[in-house]
Amino acid sequence: MYLDIDPEVCTGCRLCEAFCSYRREKAIWPSMSCISVLKYEEEAFYLPFTCQQCEKAVCAEVCPVQAIKRNHATGAWEIDSGRCMGCKMCVASCPFGGVAFDSLRGRAFKCDLCGGDPECVKVCPPSAIKLVKGPEAVLAKRRRAVARLADSFKGLREVEQGV
Repeated sequence: MYLDIDPEVCTGCRLCEAFCSYRREKAIWPSMSCISVLKYEEEAFYLPFTCQQCEKAVCAEVCPVQAIKRNHATGAWEIDSGRCMGCKMCVASCPFGGVAFDSLRGRAFKCDLCGGDPECVKVCPPSAIKLVKGPEAVLAKRRRAVARLADSFKGLREVEQGV
């Protein structure tokens, strides 16, 4: 399972942040949300981002106390807060910014897909966030990554050609 987020559909309402933090902390506290929305107001472009639930998670590989393990029921990489020693190696190693640090508790945290029922998916008004699950999840994720990469190269070519 993983979250498929379409920034073209996101309206920047940040309900995903509010409800994620409320589910985790019982308070609306966006800095404690496992999903964040980057806002580019001038372009009216919003980019929600969270843990990508990588097949091979660098964050888990660099953890010196093996506090990050895959939940085999959901497929999510989860941080055992009891084992986490707060070294921030996972935070620094994630290329997607999917791991955050709770400075009050001295522990890292990340999306755990809410046990397979993500709050952000349920509350997103334009349905920009979808939960992809089942045997096709990995293949669908790869296809989407290839499509995004192809779009990036297309944009690069257009810039180089002055289009």
